[in-house]
Amino acid sequence: MKQFFFVFLMGFVTCTYAQVEFNNKFKGIPPVNIKPKEKKSVPPPVDTSTIIPPNVYKNPNVQSPPNPVTDYRPKVKSEISMIPTDEFINPGDEVRDKLAKDMDRRLIKEGLKEDTRYLVKKDVSFGEIRTKSAYFVIKCRDYGAIDGDFIQGILDQKVVRGALELQAYFKEFTIYFHDGINVFELEALNRGSLGGNTGEFYIYDAAGKLIIHEYWDNWDAGVKGKFVIVKE
Repeated sequence: MKQFFFVFLMGFVTCTYAQVEFNNKFKGIPPVNIKPKEKKSVPPPVDTSTIIPPNVYKNPNVQSPPNPVTDYRPKVKSEISMIPTDEFINPGDEVRDKLAKDMDRRLIKEGLKEDTRYLVKKDVSFGEIRTKSAYFVIKCRDYGAIDGDFIQGILDQKVVRGALELQAYFKEFTIYFHDGINVFELEALNRGSLGGNTGEFYIYDAAGKLIIHEYWDNWDAGVKGKFVIVKE
């Protein structure tokens, strides 16, 4: 009986001590919040060496862009020139001239106008004539299209027949010369409306004998046909 009581007493004391221990404030150690370490993504190594772009302007086939400072700067004349320039020509004049040239080509092609590119601009010699006649009769006409050609006759630098308009039929005039050398000239006074001055002429002596028969073709204004007449 004593042993049982002793065992009971020891159990009671142990239980009471345990309650006292646990009733005291218990400060527990909080668990450490340890997060797993995140793996840092390491970027691939970058080549930091300097990249030099190719200089395309060294290529002769590549044209460099205009420089807005220098390329569009107004040009300043360095010196005054006395030579006339086309700086102030009206652009419409160029169009007008081109249309005129085109019209000329069309008229020439259709036979309505003579080609002025082949104008005779130098005097023409018809040679020397020796005669015993006291005078010559000159007959002339326009053998081409009637376009208002005018001529004049000059003997020894004196006009003996002025402003003769050539027609399809012959017109005539007479020249009288002195003994020795006489210079007779037929001068084209203008160019006709269709081209150069054209004509046909006959020269007869006092007896009605034909001395010379000739043509002139596409003469420019001022061109002369010369005859040296020697009266024997």
